[in-house]
Amino acid sequence: MAQDKRYEVAVSAAVKYLPEQSDEDGGRYVFAYTITIRNAGTVAAQLISRHWIITDATGVVQEVKGLGVVGAQPLLQPGESHQYTSGTAIATPVGTMRGSYQMAAEDGTRFEAPIPEFTLSVPRVLH
Repeated sequence: MAQDKRYEVAVSAAVKYLPEQSDEDGGRYVFAYTITIRNAGTVAAQLISRHWIITDATGVVQEVKGLGVVGAQPLLQPGESHQYTSGTAIATPVGTMRGSYQMAAEDGTRFEAPIPEFTLSVPRVLH
């Protein structure tokens, strides 16, 4: 089934490692990620909920589901963007995140906006 272009949401992510919140010796690596959600469709749509799949380097998966994003359920008019920053912790220096946002269009249509997989990675400083 081809995606209806009226209901199109573009999602991009920027990741930052947070060494001050991490405990590398204890196997806790904390990352902040900033997500930009842009309504690329032609119908206003509201973000209702999220579903994240977070995987560390050993294959351990955390699934996170919940309403909204950092307490908000933004309504995006066509061409509008919403940006927010959140965080996650994994047990390895490298992992991935992917998922989807469940959206509701102004006309009542519900659809999913896929979140492309992105990498969580500790930058390694050469001494």
